[in-house]
Amino acid sequence: MPRPAISCHDYGHLPDGRTVHQYTLDNGAGLRLSAINYGGIVTALEIPDSQGRSANVVLGFSALHDYVERNPHFGIIVGRYANRIAGARLELDGRSYALDANDGPHCLHGGAQGFGRQLWEAEIEGQDLLLRLDSADGDQGFPGRLQVQVRYRLGDDMSWRIDYEARCERATVLNLSHHDYFNLAGSGTALQHQLQIHASHYTEADARRIPLAIAPVQGTPFDFRQARTVAERMGEPHPQLLRSHGYDHNWLLDGPLDAEGLRPVARLSEPVSGRVMEIRSSEPALQFYSGNFLDGSLLGSGGQHYQRGDGLCLETQHSPDSPAHPDWPSTVLRPGEVYRRCTVHRFAHLSGREQ
Repeated sequence: MPRPAISCHDYGHLPDGRTVHQYTLDNGAGLRLSAINYGGIVTALEIPDSQGRSANVVLGFSALHDYVERNPHFGIIVGRYANRIAGARLELDGRSYALDANDGPHCLHGGAQGFGRQLWEAEIEGQDLLLRLDSADGDQGFPGRLQVQVRYRLGDDMSWRIDYEARCERATVLNLSHHDYFNLAGSGTALQHQLQIHASHYTEADARRIPLAIAPVQGTPFDFRQARTVAERMGEPHPQLLRSHGYDHNWLLDGPLDAEGLRPVARLSEPVSGRVMEIRSSEPALQFYSGNFLDGSLLGSGGQHYQRGDGLCLETQHSPDSPAHPDWPSTVLRPGEVYRRCTVHRFAHLSGREQ
């Protein structure tokens, strides 16, 4: 019987000559994850379908230069602040900090040189991949030196677990996430996937996806409390869908944390392959993005020109622009505190009655 294993090989060189390595984790039961230490990018996630046939279920490229030059956040670790901070301006403890404005006037995913575009130190620890990054005071405008550690672990229960840990030397804000584009079919459109999100409220947003107000999902195309296809209501003339050209919104997750410090987030399934992904997380919110701006210009690792809706992002995180909303869960990290967060993706197959 195959045993869990992890391997490493050279993946390429950055423009400054530094070597990037790729690590492949194999749980010995059909789940394989490949990641590079540039951005912590997951370049492939292979899982079997209900017939035992394996396929890569995340979008990505075949060469390092594509990740460096044109990556729309495929597979990256997102930081320091996942999602958006309005006006690229942070107010903290009576001081104002100008952040990198890389999304019009706003700061998106930590700035143009956020964590997804930095070279991490990598270490194999047992069967885990451990990634470390030392982010300097003033990195992309954020205050305080920050030491970050991210662990990838594959479980024998067909799960991929991400553990985040960080410490700071000066008060800062921190909102880490992972930005994978999932397609459980392995190719083609993902808009016929069935999606369930455990949330009764979402944040309405302006045209730049800055939150305007918390609103109930009841009676709107944002109600995924019962599983349905992503495409089912995506074309409705709802103002929020029209502004974002589809789904690119933040849901506020329901339910308390369990004994492991996790709560149910979402369930994604694909009827032809029978693949299912269930997500649990310690985070209070989820950004669901339906791949609205994939336009066929990007050639994927499998030879597919990625079109609108070919990948779905389910990013566990705090709500966008949380520092501007003191009544929302805090993203402030202070010296002496340890930031610990976790997200688990568990893969399975549809039951007979679901197919």
